[in-house]
Amino acid sequence: MINKLRVASLGAVAVLIGTVACNNDKLTSLNVNPNNPEDVPATTIFTNAERNAVGRWLGGGIADLRGTEWLVQHLAEVQYPDEDDYKRLQASSTSGLFDGPYQNELEDLQKVIVKGTKANQAGTSAPAEILRTWDFSYLTNTFGDIPYFQALKGDSIGSTLNPAYDMQKAIYADFFTRLDAAAKALKTASNSLGAADPLYDGSPHAWRLFANSLRARLALQLVNVDPATANTQLAAAFADTVFRSSADMAVFPWPGDGIYNNPWADNFTGRDDHRMSQTLMNIMIATNDPRIGIYAQPTAAWEGGVAGAAKYAGMPNGLTQSTASVYFTSTSRPGAIFYPGQTIYGFFGGSGKGLPAYVMTYAEVAFIKAEAAERSLAGLTPAQAAGFYNAAITASMQQWGVTDVAAIAGFLADTAIAYKGGTNGLIQIAKQKWVALYTDGAQAWADWRRTCQPSTLVPGPFAIIGTVPRRFEYSNTETSVNNSELSKAVSRQGADLFQTRMYWDTNPSAAPTYPGATCGTR
Repeated sequence: MINKLRVASLGAVAVLIGTVACNNDKLTSLNVNPNNPEDVPATTIFTNAERNAVGRWLGGGIADLRGTEWLVQHLAEVQYPDEDDYKRLQASSTSGLFDGPYQNELEDLQKVIVKGTKANQAGTSAPAEILRTWDFSYLTNTFGDIPYFQALKGDSIGSTLNPAYDMQKAIYADFFTRLDAAAKALKTASNSLGAADPLYDGSPHAWRLFANSLRARLALQLVNVDPATANTQLAAAFADTVFRSSADMAVFPWPGDGIYNNPWADNFTGRDDHRMSQTLMNIMIATNDPRIGIYAQPTAAWEGGVAGAAKYAGMPNGLTQSTASVYFTSTSRPGAIFYPGQTIYGFFGGSGKGLPAYVMTYAEVAFIKAEAAERSLAGLTPAQAAGFYNAAITASMQQWGVTDVAAIAGFLADTAIAYKGGTNGLIQIAKQKWVALYTDGAQAWADWRRTCQPSTLVPGPFAIIGTVPRRFEYSNTETSVNNSELSKAVSRQGADLFQTRMYWDTNPSAAPTYPGATCGTR
C-alpha cells in the first residue's frame, strides 16, 4: 500500500565501495545487519501482529477510546469534546486508522500465512487467516469499500502499488470463504504457535470456535441487505460449533508489565476527561443493572469526600468545552477496573494495566443466537430466543465480575428486561447487546447502525453534523498516493462523507427494530 523507501546517502555508498574494493568476497556479508534479520520466525511475527491488532481496535486510539466510544455513546468527553462533536473524527485525524493496519499487523499476518502454508502448518496459517479476517472486518466496517484483494502484495512480482478498492459485498464473501477454509483446516491441525499466541496458546480447537463465532457475527451484519446469505452463513457457523461458554471466548491477556498494558489503563494514566455517557447510564440506572458499579465509578467517591449514598450519573454527548465542564465533578468516570491505580491526577482505580481485552465474547454469540432464533434463521425458532437472551445477559454479567446469582436473576425478572418476543424482543436483544459490548466501540457501532438500537442515541447539540456518522472518511494519504483508485470507490459507494452508507447499511428499514427516518438524527 504505502511505499517504504530506504534511501542511503551517496557519501555512505562511496565509503562502502572504497572499503570493500580489495575484498569483494565479503561484500555480501557486509549487507547483513545482525540486529535486523531478513527472516523472522512466523511465531514472532504472529505475536506482534496479534498484539497490534487488539491494541488498535480495542485500545486507547482513534478506533475505540478516542473515536467509536463517542459514536456509540458509551462514553462522553468532559473537557476536550472534539471527538464527541465529530470534529476530530475527520480524515485529517483518522488517516492513521486506515493506513496503520496495512503497514503493521495485516502485513505481518500475510507473512505468517505464507510461512505457515509453505511449512504445511495449518496450526500457524489458519489462526493468521482468522485474525486477518477479524482485523479486516473492523477496517471495512469503519470505512466501507477498501483495498483488499490487491492489498499487501506490493513486494510481489506483477503486483501494484495502487491497489483497487473492492466492494464490501465481495470482501464479505471472501471473509466467509476464508473462515470456512480455516475452520476445516484446524480440525486436523497440530498446535504450531504455542506460547507465541497470547489469545489461545495456539489451540487449533479454540481457534476453530473463534472462526465460526466470527463467521456468525459477520453473517448477521448482512441480514438487512442479504438475508439469504446471512441465513446460510449462520447455519454453517452454528453447525460447526461456535463459542459454547465463556471458557471458549477470545480474550487477550495484557501482561500489565509496564510495557504491554491494557490500552485503556495507559490512556487513563495521564488524562481525566472521560465520563460515562448519559445514553448508557440512563439505560443501566433505569433497570438497576448489576454491571453499573463495574462499568462506572460512583460520583460520591470523588466529590470531595461528600457523605451519602453512592450515585451514578452520565453526561450528555456532543457539548462544547464550556458546556461540558460543568459535569466534571457531577458525573461518573469509567469503572475503577480500567484505571492503572495512581494517575497523575490522583487515585481513580485499581489494577487496570493487566485487564484483559475482549476480542469476542460468548455473550455476543448468545445474543447472535437470540436474534437468529427470534427471526427464525439458521434453523432456530422464536421459542428458543428467550433462553439465548437470558444466557447472553448472564454471560455478560459474569464476564464483568458480577457473581451475585440473586442479583442476576432479579435483573432478568425486571419488567423492562424480561424477554417479550417479537419486535419488542429484538429491541431488547439489540439494547442489551449494545450494553454488553462496552469497551468494543467499533463493534457496538456496527451493530447500532444495523439495528438503530438504542433509538435514544443521537448526536449531541454541538456535533458538526446532525446525524450519527455511518462511516469514517478515507485517509488523506490515499488521496495523495492512490487517488485514482480511491476516486473509483467514492464514485461507486458515494461521497466521502460521514453520512454515506456502506453496502450492508443501505437498507436500514429492513430491520424490524428500525424506528424510521429519525434514526440517529438530532
